[in-house]
Amino acid sequence: MRYIVTGADGKLAGRVAENMLKEVGGENLTFTVWNMKFVPDEKLKRWKDAGVQVFEANYDDTEALNRAFKGGDRIYVVSGLQVGKRVQQHKNAIDAAINQGVSHVTYSSGYGATDPKYAHLDVTPDHTATEVYLKETGHPYTTVRNSLYIENYLTMYPMLAMMADNVWASTAMEGRGALIAKDDAAAAATASLLGKGEDYRGYNIYGGESISVRELCELVNEVSGMNLVYDPVDEESYYQYLEKLHVPRHITGDFSKSPVPFSGDDIVTNDAAIRDGLLDVVSPDFELLTGQKQKTARDIIHESSYVWEERINNWSGMR
Repeated sequence: MRYIVTGADGKLAGRVAENMLKEVGGENLTFTVWNMKFVPDEKLKRWKDAGVQVFEANYDDTEALNRAFKGGDRIYVVSGLQVGKRVQQHKNAIDAAINQGVSHVTYSSGYGATDPKYAHLDVTPDHTATEVYLKETGHPYTTVRNSLYIENYLTMYPMLAMMADNVWASTAMEGRGALIAKDDAAAAATASLLGKGEDYRGYNIYGGESISVRELCELVNEVSGMNLVYDPVDEESYYQYLEKLHVPRHITGDFSKSPVPFSGDDIVTNDAAIRDGLLDVVSPDFELLTGQKQKTARDIIHESSYVWEERINNWSGMR
């Protein structure tokens, strides 16, 4: 059995890749990366020494995808970052997998992908369209619909606050959400890739605690010794806060000076989803797939300490 992990140079799929190395050994694995030159030499050597087949193959390069997926049996397709462009990219990856005889596709979808009340959120339509396409193919698949990641609120948001005179603005107000740790999201994806769970089904991967962004800010302050000030704001004020930090309002904007690869639409609507209770969800699906309990923000907060200790000021510095 050969397993394929796409985007193994990324923060989520990279965790899936490392999980799979432990589970099945490198001789049974194919990893694809967006750009080989951004993979640390030590990591690339470790993968290859373990027997992993490593290919450079982004979702726009259909020839490279078909070449990389040849001989694979099950694949994990991580969602791309380019909101608005990634539906076609996901289709390219799915088509290549089917063309090469891969028997099952696991796709990392997003919360609410098949629920109309989430359709207004910036990131949802791409996941919805991808799930619709997967269903239309008739090919065996499983989707793991991840909640927002706790790590973003322990790394990116404190980073932005430090760049904004220690003000942590958010449209989340006093809302609460069951956010998921990336290690847990990766554990669920790994389980699906290994064949656990049912075909033609989506699993809703939420965290096990309901927490507010204010509480996350307070936790960061407690651990870091900083005095970040949580500022619940309306949507237009949040857009302006982000624009002052060079985060463009829309995905079509200028990202040349942006410290993050996400648009204001993405950030504002995600936080507003917390405000509106759309992520305050209890789901048994993580435990069904993994047999484990989810990590809490306090469990993983110390993994983010490098952000304030090293004064990280760009997403590229995130680990």
